[in-house]
Amino acid sequence: MSRLRFWISLQSSGYRLVLTLTLLLTSHASLADDQQIRLRDTCPPGFEKINNQCFLRNLYQMYDSLQNQGVGGLKTGLPDYRDGFSPQQIDLGRYLFFDPLLSKNQDMSCASCHQPDKGFSDGLPRSIGADNRELNRAAPTIWNTAFLQSFFWDGHAKSFEEQAQAPLFSEVEMANSPEQLLTTLRADVQYQRLFAVAFPAHKNIELENLYFALAAFQASLISLNSRYDQYAHGFHKALNQNEIDGLNIFRSFVARCAECHTPPLFTNQQIAVIGAADPEGLPFDPGAQIPLNDPLFRGGFKVPTLRNISLTAPYMHSGKFDNLKDTARFYTKGRGHDIPPGEAVYLHWHIWEPKLTEQELDRLVDFLQTLTDQNFLPESPRVLPSGLEPVH
Repeated sequence: MSRLRFWISLQSSGYRLVLTLTLLLTSHASLADDQQIRLRDTCPPGFEKINNQCFLRNLYQMYDSLQNQGVGGLKTGLPDYRDGFSPQQIDLGRYLFFDPLLSKNQDMSCASCHQPDKGFSDGLPRSIGADNRELNRAAPTIWNTAFLQSFFWDGHAKSFEEQAQAPLFSEVEMANSPEQLLTTLRADVQYQRLFAVAFPAHKNIELENLYFALAAFQASLISLNSRYDQYAHGFHKALNQNEIDGLNIFRSFVARCAECHTPPLFTNQQIAVIGAADPEGLPFDPGAQIPLNDPLFRGGFKVPTLRNISLTAPYMHSGKFDNLKDTARFYTKGRGHDIPPGEAVYLHWHIWEPKLTEQELDRLVDFLQTLTDQNFLPESPRVLPSGLEPVH
């Protein structure tokens, strides 16, 4: 078997695995009376199981060109990523992700702000937290976070585990405390059993294992098989002419989109000051200036991935734009056109005045819609270890 066919067969077997796991999860629903949920011992689709660890398998791993060495050609490889979690740890993380038991009032889950059918965002300009309070920023997608070096719009968290703790213990988000969360989990018979399966070396539930399980699930959310990816791997009929024209505009030295939204992840993971104001009535968000303690990054935010962008409206850190064309039009209106009066910000040098036409903007939107891929969307649990209703 050739190397190429080997990789394709892995992808194909992944689809067969989805069907098998769906049947397994359906059987869980029939066990609601005795509550005997069992963690899966198979890896998610797109991963290979070796010694009870799940390792990513994707065509981009065949390419030697690295993302940080250019603007991302069609066959650019992947940056460093996190894998090697056990199937049981990934599946435990899946249950935890959807369980409102993790929030103070048991009315919110991680999936409240990261909903699978909305590209793991929530469809709101700014997310809703504890006591129905509107938060300051939109919920970013968590597809392909296994490849990220920092998390949150301002990039202040440097690991999955650090990222998990912020919403759990923020008084405006899930509003829990470490003490209450640990007490609640240890009092749950089902979670006692499941944590023992996923972490057999630990006698008791520990918060570090909770963070690790959430990291394991989040790192399994891989979206790299869109129509764009099929085109990039050599199947040119995957895109029509309008979409190819949009790709060419995207990668051109006029639009320069790919310099920040670098393939294959469609982000360069950097903080960029682009001069996007918040919606009327909201104060200017200083962004990365706060965690970096640097005025050069006032109004700076992480360059978001464009993967599944058609599912994650509204756009920008504050949800200012409700459609892709208006978002793209922002970049062609010229440097600093949206900066509020009296604000001194240092615009990213890539932000300039490409002066794209309406037709070129339409072609860009056509291309962006080819980045949609939820083939490996995980199954949302129908029954939770806590016995609570899944919240998402």
